Amino acid sequence: MRILEHLEPKNVFSFFEDICAIPHGSGNTAAITEYVVDFARKRELTYISDAIGNVIIYKCGSKGYENSKPVILQGHLDMVCEKNFELAARFDFKKDGLKLEVSDEYVYAKGTTLGGDDGVAVAYMLALLDGDYVHPPIECVFTVDEETGMDGAHALDTSFLKGRRLLNLDNEEEGEILTSCAGGSRVICRVPVRYCEKQGVKCNLVICGLQGGHSGTEIDKYHGNANLLMGRMLHFVGKSIAYDLAGLNGGLQDNAIPRESKAQIVINEQDVEKLEGIVSEYAKIIQNEYSAVEHNITIYCETLETAQVRVLTPKTKERAVFLLMTIPDGIQKMSMNTEHLVQTSSNAGIMRLLDDYFELIVSVRSSVTSEKIALRDKMQYLTETIGGSYTVESDYPAWEFKEDSPLRKTVFDVYQQVFGKNPCLMGIHAGLECGIFYEKVPDLDIVSFGPTIENIHTPKEKLDIRSTRETWEFLLKILEALK
Repeated sequence: MRILEHLEPKNVFSFFEDICAIPHGSGNTAAITEYVVDFARKRELTYISDAIGNVIIYKCGSKGYENSKPVILQGHLDMVCEKNFELAARFDFKKDGLKLEVSDEYVYAKGTTLGGDDGVAVAYMLALLDGDYVHPPIECVFTVDEETGMDGAHALDTSFLKGRRLLNLDNEEEGEILTSCAGGSRVICRVPVRYCEKQGVKCNLVICGLQGGHSGTEIDKYHGNANLLMGRMLHFVGKSIAYDLAGLNGGLQDNAIPRESKAQIVINEQDVEKLEGIVSEYAKIIQNEYSAVEHNITIYCETLETAQVRVLTPKTKERAVFLLMTIPDGIQKMSMNTEHLVQTSSNAGIMRLLDDYFELIVSVRSSVTSEKIALRDKMQYLTETIGGSYTVESDYPAWEFKEDSPLRKTVFDVYQQVFGKNPCLMGIHAGLECGIFYEKVPDLDIVSFGPTIENIHTPKEKLDIRSTRETWEFLLKILEALK
């Protein structure tokens, strides 16, 4: 049954529904790449597909636009895979399609992220390639693994692109025309651990109900980070009773603010009741501190059975807790040139306790390269001082504001004509592939825009239907103006 078939524009939502039915999380994009390639084959469109799954599809200009300068349209094929705890065993992003719902003028997925970031961009480009619209020659670029380091954009051979005007379709707020973005890195901090056996009562400590969100565009909302709140809780518990640490995990993506975390500890039987009181006290403290922005924080403990348990040695337990208590997180500096723009930040998005090490994976962002490097150096110094190791898995450049941008002027003018008001021209504290294209293609003129998508990178993500329709009409008017 087609859920979105009654929505307008039908071609856009039809392709979006196809995309949602195909598993396409970061690192699992082979099927969605094949879908896009098959689309091009069936329509006899010229295309290029590279070894890692990027696709470029070409279409000639419409009548009267045959000799116009080409325009590049660009979006990414992968999505962030976040789901609610209750779906942990019943939904597998690697093989299950999303369960779409429509309500109150929004499209959302039941219990999971929707992937409107950036599935709607893919749907726009496919609808444009499939239809009979007015446009210059277009080069539609579909990249992979944007959400985990922009690997597709890094690997793309841009010599296949003739266009020097790029419309990136990866913004999530209608009315915003993006003119610059932050650069960033994916940082991995690991400290070695050792285990021993301990007899005691197993207890689970759980933090859930946080809002989460995009670690770039929503870092300024000061949502709670479940991973760091768990580290703080472990330290809080340790000030009152002795415990051993058996398990620790939280977060699914480095670029999503973690909403849930869990630790398993082992305590003496006589401390069970005391632990419950300590956790209750801690919950009240955190709920009070975050009362303005977090309304559903839940923090509790579960008492399990008495058993012989494999736990961290005291020294390595302290390494893990120390890292959680001291790692820089959240806004580090606001821009002194642009009001309300975050300049530098970090997000400890994933924590994992494994057999040989405890790991934190952190997203570092800054629109100033030297500050990005300085923040990474701070994390390296901290991690290596306690005997750990530090690596940068991916790094991407900033997209700098360009004073002279004919494309920006055209898009601005078209917005005024279509909506009868001025758009908001702004930079964004998030990593866009625009930075990589800006660095790789000389003289490239870029703007970024898109429809409103709320709560991206969380299971509350929802795509605004009206905004999707109006942004589609806006895109068609821009292409018509770029003769």
